[in-house]
Amino acid sequence: MAESNRRGVPEATVGRLPGYLQALTLLADAGRGSISSEELAELAGVRSAQVRKDLSYLGSYGVRGVGYDVVRLAEQVSAELGLSRDWPVVIVGMGNLGTALASYDGLATRGFQVVALADNDPAVVGSVVEGMPVQPLSELRTDGPVSVGVITTPPEAAQEVADVLVSLGVRSILTFSPGVLQVPPDVDVRRVDLATELQILTFHQHQREVAVSDARVEGVS
Repeated sequence: MAESNRRGVPEATVGRLPGYLQALTLLADAGRGSISSEELAELAGVRSAQVRKDLSYLGSYGVRGVGYDVVRLAEQVSAELGLSRDWPVVIVGMGNLGTALASYDGLATRGFQVVALADNDPAVVGSVVEGMPVQPLSELRTDGPVSVGVITTPPEAAQEVADVLVSLGVRSILTFSPGVLQVPPDVDVRRVDLATELQILTFHQHQREVAVSDARVEGVS
């Protein structure tokens, strides 16, 4: 993502690229040769003008009357996201979520290779998930450098996990634990908070209900 920023690709655009890639991959698997910006926009859930603007940052412009070459565009988006190589991933926290992520085939097909698992719970340490032993966090070791660390622990353990990941050289962290992590400036943290996402959805739902209510009042008056 840092590389994209240096190239001037807005963060909002970066956030939409995975959606484009998912749609393009499905189209390529189905044998589609080309796609218009309107079709891609519908599949990705955005406006066609937004698609054209986003893809222009990648230097990709559709051909009038033809659209975009599906395979070539998928390769461009994949390269922009850094998916032309496999990224080693460590998952810490082998509860239901961590175990589900470790078992998720979609990670491998999208360029992420889970190389190690860890937990602090003695009842979990030593168990095997997807052929990998769960290591104690304090003794977490990998055969090589790790690109991404995923934290699926309770909130009170998240900072300790982040500290261990940083000490291992991890510079990209995805955390499912609420709260702010204290990390060095060169470490990127993305937080996935289900409660926050639900609150955003209820905000929009509330706005719709208010709009309907206001319309009824205006109709009565």
